[in-house]
Amino acid sequence: MHKYLVCLLIGTSGALSLPARAQDAAGDDAQSAEVVIADYRIAETAITVTATGTRIEVEDTGQPVSVIGRSEIEAVQGADLTRVLTRVPGVSFSRNGAPGSFTGLRVRGAAAEQLLVVVDGVRVADPAAPGGGFDFGNLTAGNVEKLDLLRSSNSTVWGSDAIGGVLAVGTRGQSGFEASAEYGARDTAFATASGGVGGEHGFLGGSAAWYRTDGFSSAAQGTEPDGFEQWAANGQGRLYVSPRFEVFVRGRYAKGELDLDGYPAPSYALADTAESQRTRQFSGAAGAVYDSGALFLSAAYSLADTARSTFDPAQGPAPTFTSDGRSSRFDLTGEWRPIGPLLVNFGGDYQRTRFETLFDAPARSHSAGAYAQLGIEYGPLAAHAGARRDDHARFGGTTSFGADLSYAIAPGLRLRASLGEGFKAPTLFQLLSDYGNAALDPERSTSFDLALAWHDRNAMPYAALSLFRRDSEDLIDFVSCFGTASGICTGRPYGTYDNIGRVRAQGVELEAGAELAPGFAARIAYSYAVTDNRTPGSPDRGHSLARRPRHALSAGGEWQPADRGPALGADLRWVSGSFDDAANLVRLAPYAVLDLSARWPLDDKVELFGRVENLWDERYQTAAGYASSGRGVFFGARLRL
Repeated sequence: MHKYLVCLLIGTSGALSLPARAQDAAGDDAQSAEVVIADYRIAETAITVTATGTRIEVEDTGQPVSVIGRSEIEAVQGADLTRVLTRVPGVSFSRNGAPGSFTGLRVRGAAAEQLLVVVDGVRVADPAAPGGGFDFGNLTAGNVEKLDLLRSSNSTVWGSDAIGGVLAVGTRGQSGFEASAEYGARDTAFATASGGVGGEHGFLGGSAAWYRTDGFSSAAQGTEPDGFEQWAANGQGRLYVSPRFEVFVRGRYAKGELDLDGYPAPSYALADTAESQRTRQFSGAAGAVYDSGALFLSAAYSLADTARSTFDPAQGPAPTFTSDGRSSRFDLTGEWRPIGPLLVNFGGDYQRTRFETLFDAPARSHSAGAYAQLGIEYGPLAAHAGARRDDHARFGGTTSFGADLSYAIAPGLRLRASLGEGFKAPTLFQLLSDYGNAALDPERSTSFDLALAWHDRNAMPYAALSLFRRDSEDLIDFVSCFGTASGICTGRPYGTYDNIGRVRAQGVELEAGAELAPGFAARIAYSYAVTDNRTPGSPDRGHSLARRPRHALSAGGEWQPADRGPALGADLRWVSGSFDDAANLVRLAPYAVLDLSARWPLDDKVELFGRVENLWDERYQTAAGYASSGRGVFFGARLRL
């Protein structure tokens, strides 16, 4: 019973599940459990859910997918998830200052709001945010077990928001117990704990994390530190009703407080202020899974809610701004293998969204969608093609298509190709706020991808070369109505939104890794991405998109001369210059950051670790006017039972 990976999906209705054989072993023999869990982690890094919506091996999809497991997250160390994700080619980020500040992730030049983020099967974008994206400043690495990133459009399976790609995040909750704590620069403390118990009848587990830092001034010209503190916890439970049927429930809660810098009078330039922001996030899902071998079904109800409040002591104790975005969703996802190598992936969903702010009355909308995808996995060939139809209460319907192919031309060497369409529904803020335009259409994209891949990034040696292009149209942008009172500006003196943008992003990605000598492994990831504004009639036509560097390089390695002995690591991130504005007038300088790390296992249960971030104290900005972290030294310990 349950002698293999239980099919609870990161990407649809559940989180990654530990195999029951590891759970059982933990109760009988801790050493055996450790071996099984290690094998499980290696196996899980070869599995993706972002390509088809159900579990599939990375080698069996032609789409560009990268999977990062817990062992790599621990090797990077620290709470900042961007330091992990930028190891993948095509990924860049911008942050508005100190830790906890708004952090946007861009994949292959797409806008931060065009990346669909799913945590334990729940879509966590904030419906109250103007662009409806996810703020990575509120997600720390301590609670994360696995990252599954798709770097191309795939609304065929995922529906709205999957223009730039899909990131599925699985939180922790393995059998046994693990805890870690670290302390370092800027009075920064980070503590985590995770664990679980399980057997033949079910599993119960979860994790918790606490992070606090004095930070530094988010304003590059400021002097007052901007601190951040957050508590976060997640939990999951599963009941094995029969060998084929189980039910589950899981949830995540995070609450944080962040010091802000702003634009005070009379200069209205970015500077130190006494403002602060409180953020509360909740997401959860409950459902059931049926798996007969030939037929797999997963059904779930999920909920996500993000509430924010901003305070300025100079204006009194009441909040100066509040927002609350909420979404609820019903999902049914399945896979059917009718005969031999043929398979059918299918699904349907219904979603309701709601938002309100201090200045906007509550507004609601709803949408529904369904898809079907045919596939074949036979010998060296794996191919899939499908279509999806979505209907939205505000703008009507849209149809998406997608196809991919993976073919083994030699042992370990695969040719991959994919075509994917994406769309992003207008946010409730863009439709119904004081700046809204109820006539907006969804943003749309078409992605092409061609790659040659040798093995997988989690099994050295490996190498991959990818070519990509994504064309996007009907992009929603803000239209200023200053001095204009006619046309789209009628009745909107402060401006509105319109479908005016057209963009092309194209480039090449290279990644490789190998054990160059006994005990010494090295890796490299490089991307060259050209983003071109092609909006007809725009004064910015032909310009590069804001905050999209053309070149990005991540390289590093680890040296561990003895098995289970001390290890030394290094990570270098180099990013070329870019522009902070659409007019390409404000330039962001190139930068290079080097991190050094070390870990020392004292025995099977205790490990010491430490790192130096930004070794040469590089001063750089990923958003104009906002500072980034300088040199910092951190050290800690980890306990496994």
